[in-house]
Amino acid sequence: MTMATLVELPRLKVRYREVIVPEMMKRLGYKNPHQVARLEKIVINIGVSEAKENIKVLDTATTELAMISGQRPQVRRAKRSLSNFKLRAGMPIGLRVTLRGDRLYEFFDRLTNSALPRVRDFRGLDPEGFDGLGNYNLGLHEQYLFPEVNLEKSDKPRGMNITIVTTTRSDEEARLLLSLLGMPFKKAQEGKE
Repeated sequence: MTMATLVELPRLKVRYREVIVPEMMKRLGYKNPHQVARLEKIVINIGVSEAKENIKVLDTATTELAMISGQRPQVRRAKRSLSNFKLRAGMPIGLRVTLRGDRLYEFFDRLTNSALPRVRDFRGLDPEGFDGLGNYNLGLHEQYLFPEVNLEKSDKPRGMNITIVTTTRSDEEARLLLSLLGMPFKKAQEGKE
């Protein structure tokens, strides 16, 4: 028995292959399952501008983002100096993680099923958050929405930007894919003036 047979696929990836691909083929009239859009990658960005005064903030944010995403984040540094912001080239100003493969599906599952329902007064995500090329952007105000973050060890709430990149170039097809995967979009209101 090889190691590959012992690893269990993420439940969302199995659902995508067995349920979502046939459903999208039927709805969009595709003949080949490879024509169906899929998730390519998820990029998570956190700005840590306080790191220029206190470098320990960067360590805390790195640990939290590693717990949330399942992999160590990459430190992003300033490309040029800006005197108005007291910023020098090479100073750490943010963190980035790019998720692909199984980690992508595990993170998306946790985002839609445990993190987003914890948002206060949540009414759904804005369906207009697409960029025109089939990619979706959303911002979260704090990392405490994820149950992996330890509140006692965290110093302050930090916002994050999450970009979901799909293989399609159509916003409608990407919206259909994400809604079938469980992304809770706002419903269009009837009689809106």
